Amino acid sequence: VMNCRILFHHILESLEEMPQIETRVVLVQEAGKHEELLKALEEIKVPYIKTDTLEELGDSDSPEFETIFVVSDFQDSIFSNLCKADCRVIGPPVVLHCAQKGEPLPFCCRPLYCASMLNLVLCFTGFRKKDELVKLVTLVHHMGGIIRRDFSSKVTHLVANSTHGDKFRIAVSLGTPILKAEWIYKAWEKRNEIDLCAADDDFRNQFKVPPFQDCMLSFLGFSDDEKANMEEMTEMQGGHYLPVGDERCTHLVVEESTVKDLPFEPLKKLYVVKQEWFWGSIQMDARAGESMYLFEKSESPGLKKSVSLLSLSTPNSNRKRRRLKETLAQLTRETDMSPFPPRKRPSAEHSLSIGSLLDISNTPESSTTNGETPKSCARPSKNSTPLPLKQSARWQVAKELYQTESNYVDILKTIIQLFQVPLEKEGQLGGPILAQEEIKTIFGSIPDILDVHTKIKEDLEDLMMNWTESKSIGDIILKYSKDLLKTYPPFVNFFEMSKETITRCEKQKPRFHAFLKINQAKPECGRQSLAELLIRPVQRLPSVALLLNDIKKHTAEENPDKVTLERAIESLKEVMTHINEDKRKTEAQRQFFDVVYEVDGCPANLLSSHRSLVQRLETVALGDDLCDRGEQVTLFLFNDCLESWEADSSVLMCWLIH
Repeated sequence: VMNCRILFHHILESLEEMPQIETRVVLVQEAGKHEELLKALEEIKVPYIKTDTLEELGDSDSPEFETIFVVSDFQDSIFSNLCKADCRVIGPPVVLHCAQKGEPLPFCCRPLYCASMLNLVLCFTGFRKKDELVKLVTLVHHMGGIIRRDFSSKVTHLVANSTHGDKFRIAVSLGTPILKAEWIYKAWEKRNEIDLCAADDDFRNQFKVPPFQDCMLSFLGFSDDEKANMEEMTEMQGGHYLPVGDERCTHLVVEESTVKDLPFEPLKKLYVVKQEWFWGSIQMDARAGESMYLFEKSESPGLKKSVSLLSLSTPNSNRKRRRLKETLAQLTRETDMSPFPPRKRPSAEHSLSIGSLLDISNTPESSTTNGETPKSCARPSKNSTPLPLKQSARWQVAKELYQTESNYVDILKTIIQLFQVPLEKEGQLGGPILAQEEIKTIFGSIPDILDVHTKIKEDLEDLMMNWTESKSIGDIILKYSKDLLKTYPPFVNFFEMSKETITRCEKQKPRFHAFLKINQAKPECGRQSLAELLIRPVQRLPSVALLLNDIKKHTAEENPDKVTLERAIESLKEVMTHINEDKRKTEAQRQFFDVVYEVDGCPANLLSSHRSLVQRLETVALGDDLCDRGEQVTLFLFNDCLESWEADSSVLMCWLIH
């Protein structure tokens, strides 16, 4: 240890005795005329000289100076001569970048023109022409990037000229961005933009290799509308589509639920894949590996369900699913109900509206048609005793209340675990599918609603497993009435906005469209869309109120629960009334703000907490007072004033109403 300390001390003394070498910058030709560059060198306090030819400079290899040449053109002969002489060469953007960051000039063994690819590690695949590859590698080095021959986890970007090969497959599995060569060329074209970072999403995403590049797709077993949609998506994602049977086809996408066998013997080079491969590739923005999605003939004895690499984690294991199916089968025999209602016509599905929640007689979720078949009512409690075969009518309706509550909780869990959690997950392949604001708008207070109904379900389960006629069902609803009042209005009031966000994002974001396609096809969804699942909370409270009314009818007058049930029904009506009032206020506020945004120069005093929009009317002025040219005038009738707005003159006039 003492020897090491002595040696270290001698090294420090030697360093102190060594002469300090000063950095000197030589501005060659056009670089010396760059005023902003001269100012930047003065800011970082680096001395410089100007020269038009290297002969003027003489011998640049001086022991007193560390000479750095600043060259504006990396293509001319002076640059080539400096490189042959192993001189340090940088471009003007490097100096400007260092001055902006307050950093010293970098030491680099290669010519460095700009820092737009600084610290990026690139790997190439699929390039056959050596000259093209050499040119790309040179440009990357000029922009500060690093090149790796072999792909590893340290590679930040893969530049691909083909979607085949091990490097491409590994990059897809690691979520490494896969880009075209144009990314490098465009970054070099913008090399003089100091603030450009080639890794920025807005710039980089323009050059991503689309999922279906080099792919020729055919579709088998789909309806005409589905096929047309998938063909359109194929072209949007960089691929082409061909008729089934065309020998140029690289992938045959099969609807496995309708196709049991292929109409022809496929060529060895043809991938025959399930539709999950198609939507999965779009979802993660890269071509998925075909081996996990291969279509197998239904009669094959070795047929096994393939597990998708893209399958989002759900709480259901295979064992749970088997148990669930057995329970559903038993309950179907008992109650003759199905887990989901029959599919409606598309027009009927998309015309669902909230309406008045107090109109519980017309709720789509009635006691016999709501489709909320329980998945676990037949599950016995640990300490329960066998129930008699014959039960009272009150017990029968109470059982239905529990069954529908149990199934409702399962639906809420499906919404959260199959849709919300994966969308919120960090580190998604291909980046976030939706922005956080969009996710909040779509799902709202669903997690809070689930928490409340999970507790209600548990209390109902305990009541059913330890049933006596004197057990109070109304008390359970009253126990959570305040929680229902807190959680439901935020979701129901903004449900239409939630549906609009789903529709808009599905049209504008192909990855979200693919995400919905993959997950809505899973058995947990019962072949229902996310929008159809999300309407369940809107329907649930009226459905519960109907069932409580039915239970009350079958409750004896002397039973204390009769009065409690009446109070419970009133509490639900109070919640629904509150929802309707909040909805009207929210809608009125939205209309008010629409007016403010539409009218240019709208006066600030128009906004008031007590003011609400009553009616809007489009008119044409005929008299001489306002105008005599027949301009369009919009009248806004508020609860306390009348406003008129002329679109051409942008004049807003107000009359107070007394």
